[in-house]
Amino acid sequence: MKYRHRVLGLLILLFAIVYLDRVCISVAGPRIQDDLHIDPIGWSWVTAMFTLSYCLFEIPTGALGDRIGPRRVLTRVVLWWSAFTSLTGMVWNYNLLLITRFCFGAGEAGAFPNASVVVSRWFPTTQRAGMSGVLLMASQIGGAIAPLLVVPIQIRYGWRASFYIFGMLGLIWAAVWYTWFRDSPSEKRGVSLAELNQIGPAATPHAKGFPWRFALRSESVLAMLGMAFCYIYVYTFFQTWFHTFLVRGRGFSEGSLVFSALPYVVAACANLTGGAASDALVRRLGLKWGRRSLGIAGLGSACLFTIAAMVTRQQLLTVILLSLVYGGITFQQAGVFGVCLDIGRRHAGSMVGLMNTSAQVGGLLSTVAYGYLVDRFRSYDAPFVPMAALLLVGAILWFKIDASRELRTESFATPAQVLTR
Repeated sequence: MKYRHRVLGLLILLFAIVYLDRVCISVAGPRIQDDLHIDPIGWSWVTAMFTLSYCLFEIPTGALGDRIGPRRVLTRVVLWWSAFTSLTGMVWNYNLLLITRFCFGAGEAGAFPNASVVVSRWFPTTQRAGMSGVLLMASQIGGAIAPLLVVPIQIRYGWRASFYIFGMLGLIWAAVWYTWFRDSPSEKRGVSLAELNQIGPAATPHAKGFPWRFALRSESVLAMLGMAFCYIYVYTFFQTWFHTFLVRGRGFSEGSLVFSALPYVVAACANLTGGAASDALVRRLGLKWGRRSLGIAGLGSACLFTIAAMVTRQQLLTVILLSLVYGGITFQQAGVFGVCLDIGRRHAGSMVGLMNTSAQVGGLLSTVAYGYLVDRFRSYDAPFVPMAALLLVGAILWFKIDASRELRTESFATPAQVLTR
């Protein structure tokens, strides 16, 4: 087995653990709200604390990975969030829960940017969106497994036990990662010259100074930030309010929450096929339209399915339609990360951190707005209106994103631009 595929295996495990830990609180949400006497507005701030800290620490941890390498940074963030996963099960009041979830988000913030640094250093350009798709698929598998594990654990032992158990998984992963992984293929003993040639020339590993002036003047970057804000506004619903919506908005019992695994299964398939499709379209259409066309189709279809889910009342049909919403979003998601790597190049970690920061602002607004909209309109369906609208805006913004225009060299022809000619 090639060494880069072993690296991929470790990252797959990482992303499964990320979402297992993240979705755990959504599944346990109804029980936690009852136990700690939290109303919809209060719960919106519990979920917002994670998103707020995640947003604040995205760019710093992405830039840190660019400078000192993902080996040390990923070890630190996994140890940190695993500790606060377990500590979530120990809280006994609302304020402690807010603080714990804030700290949990601060740890998880570094996972996606630094995994992207790993992909940019260990995989050739034409495989990067595909590899991002594989990792995103792994995260959805973690999300799919979460209700299948959390529901029986909390029925038998209470909601706190699941957090204690899941917190241990990250500790094991971090020990293996730090011992075995190296920041670049050339540093890893045993990587053959043939594999190094397949990966291609390494990007500068310790890029200094993110080119803010170019980034904030780039139409593609600004459109990407806006698009990420729009789709994560809806995406966050599935990590925060989804299970509460099923119980209180559609009358699901706790036992029937096992059906909530379906959206994550659909999303896992969509991430995998979307990443492969994005790379295939790049080879056929070039970077510009290869990335763009998939994004327009994914968010456009998700908008239509959101409207359909809002008006139906049948339980199973609701889950199916929301699965298609999540599937449309995640089908284009690998292409979003592919664009970050295409545009960012030497600044891949910082670019993913910048994109994810904008995205998490959307997530923060989403999780807070959902609670207030439910309280204001006395309906768990009311928040679907802005969700559908923002998915439409996101699809339109894809028309402005050109993955062939690399930062710093937008005025000149680059190897990426050659692919579009």
